Amino acid sequence: MSRPARFLKSLERLIGLVLLFCLAALPAFALAEAAHQAIRVGVVLRPPYAMRDNRTQALKGANVEVLNRIAARLKLPLAWQTFPDVASLEAAAKAGEIDAAPGLVQTPAGLALWLYSEPYFRIPHKVVGPKGAKGSVDLEQLPLHDRVALPAHDALVKFITDNYPVLQREPVDSARAALRRLIAGSAEYAIADEAELNILMREPEFSGLAIVGNTGYTQLLRIASRKDRPELNALIDRALAGVPPHELDAIYARWIRPPYPRLADSTRFWARIALLFLLLFVAATIVGLWQKRQRQALEDKLAATRHELDARAAAGEALQLTQFSVDHSTVGILWVNWDSRIRYANRAAESMLGFKGGALLGQPLAELQPELDMDRWLGLWKQVRAEALVGFETDCRHADGHWLPVDVSLSHLRFGDTEYLVAFLTDETEKRRARAALEESEARLAGIAANVPGLVFRLERAGAAADARLAFLSEASLALVGYPATQLLDHARGLAALVHPDDLAEYEKSWRAALVSQDNWQWQGRIRTRAGNVRWADLKASARRFDDGRVVWDGILWDISANKESELGLADSRAQLRELSAHLESVREEEKARIAREVHDELGQVLTVLKLETSMCEFAHAEHDAALAARLHSMKKLIDQTFAIVRDVATALRPPILDAGIGSAIEWQARRFEARTQIPVLVSVPETPVKLSDAKAVGLFRILQEALTNVLRHADAHTVVMRLAVAADDLVLTVADDGRGFAPDTARAGFGLVGIRERAMMLGGTLAIESTPGEGTTLTLIVPLDPPEGDPP
Repeated sequence: MSRPARFLKSLERLIGLVLLFCLAALPAFALAEAAHQAIRVGVVLRPPYAMRDNRTQALKGANVEVLNRIAARLKLPLAWQTFPDVASLEAAAKAGEIDAAPGLVQTPAGLALWLYSEPYFRIPHKVVGPKGAKGSVDLEQLPLHDRVALPAHDALVKFITDNYPVLQREPVDSARAALRRLIAGSAEYAIADEAELNILMREPEFSGLAIVGNTGYTQLLRIASRKDRPELNALIDRALAGVPPHELDAIYARWIRPPYPRLADSTRFWARIALLFLLLFVAATIVGLWQKRQRQALEDKLAATRHELDARAAAGEALQLTQFSVDHSTVGILWVNWDSRIRYANRAAESMLGFKGGALLGQPLAELQPELDMDRWLGLWKQVRAEALVGFETDCRHADGHWLPVDVSLSHLRFGDTEYLVAFLTDETEKRRARAALEESEARLAGIAANVPGLVFRLERAGAAADARLAFLSEASLALVGYPATQLLDHARGLAALVHPDDLAEYEKSWRAALVSQDNWQWQGRIRTRAGNVRWADLKASARRFDDGRVVWDGILWDISANKESELGLADSRAQLRELSAHLESVREEEKARIAREVHDELGQVLTVLKLETSMCEFAHAEHDAALAARLHSMKKLIDQTFAIVRDVATALRPPILDAGIGSAIEWQARRFEARTQIPVLVSVPETPVKLSDAKAVGLFRILQEALTNVLRHADAHTVVMRLAVAADDLVLTVADDGRGFAPDTARAGFGLVGIRERAMMLGGTLAIESTPGEGTTLTLIVPLDPPEGDPP
């Protein structure tokens, strides 16, 4: 690194330390103020860093995109100003017209005007030569007679002069002029930065040029901010450090980096690749042919030997495998002659029937099953020969004397000139035990279902593409709906046939949702009995999914008519009570308004006359009697105090500010709360007055008063924020504090919150309370706006 560069780096670090020290001494409100002001940004129009889109007239470019990302992180608006050059930009900065400027290079002269951020782009300067030049170019090894054209940029010229003193330099006005000199032949090479090359090398005029080397010189682009606003520089540095490096690399690649030629674009590269594959193919072909000849010779020698060995072993192996499979089969196998005597029994049959090895040979089947006498055996012989396979269940006598349930399958076998019947025996003990347990379980389930005070059912679905069917229905259906279970099971619609037509759509919607999700099913609605009576029913079914794709829903249908009638009656009663409460509240507010008018008008008029009479009396007699003058003066002060009390009472009963609109009333209430409690209140209301009925305006104002009362009593807050906004057809009131907060799920609601909820319901709105212990509370009220005049309500 050269001495001037090291000096600038040290100076930059020193300035950074001084700025950090200054930022540490800044008051907190200075940063907060900077974080809420729009930043006036000045930018020099120079592609590709900053340019104006001809169609949208919006700014685009590398510097514009970087600063937009920083502004998005700071959540600050930007006010852009464009300048033709850096001199006019610096003149505007000196006049205080801009706050920041991206894409500047730090210079000693600029340090007197700007505070610079850390560099976000490093723009290298490349050496450009004719396309097709062999290898890369090193400026130190260029011949003395080679000329290099470069822009007359002070820093670039100084760097080339200091580092390559023997180089023949040809300074020109711009990078375009340098490339044109290269094309014209008046220079062998040219120097330009990557951003300029990105634009110029896309033009047909310079298509014959390519980047052939590096200069080692790099410009560092920074964001400059006004020197009298160090807090802005700190914010920019912090946001710039938070931008991921890959995002900056993407911006650099999109706007600045020129299109470098790829190796795959070279025809010589593909020619060499093709030649290499051709050589590999020829070598592989030669090796394959040689291996094929060797393999063929070996296969011919081994074929005869293998054929002879296979022929000798085939017969014996087949016999051994057959005998082994039969002997070790898990199914008992008996070969029986036409005279019903056993010719062969495998080990499974002997073990199943409890006989030792060979003990069954020669025994008649009547020893195992007395009913298989000769006549029946001959009948089975003829039947098996005709049907090929006969099966039945029976009991066989075990060697210890007990009876063993078995499943018998008979098959005909011809071996040479001899015929046999092969009997396959399977132990049915566990199967019969499971069948008995299943029958007992089904009987128990039927008994339980018959005594459940509801309709027990089961729905089964064989697979994802199959329809669900009603597989079971308890006999309670007769008592509940008047239909026997068999009639509903045979009905094509199943339970849907009972649903009231008005509730059928909701029933089918809930069933489709359970069918698609293969999850539990719940529905509540009306059903009709066979006699035409309407009953309320509650259906609940739990789903079970099996590995083979089957889904089963087991559920129950309850008669909840009595509970539903009570629920509907209670809902009607609550609605009537709420209507009564709303009417009483309306009457109370009207009475308050009437009393406020009478107190203000009547009592105010009397007090005015009384003050006038007192003033007349003071004017006539006070100068003759000092004691009387003092009493009259005291009476006037009491009258003034009474005036103030009358105004406070009238205002508390019905604030006159409500006549000016709900927005003005909210601001007035905020100022009164702020003056009374010394708690700062931030208010935001629409600029256009919101049209509300008098009842809604009064109700909204009372909710606001109650919310502020809760803040004063319980929140221990330092700041309160109130917002009134219009969202579509709703009016949204938000009251937020930074107090102690509470847990809404566990805290017991006081009368204040209960009153707020009731007023919100009477206004037809919704209330949401968000709070966390130690993090404050936010109350949000959404009330529908009144329809415009002339629209139906």
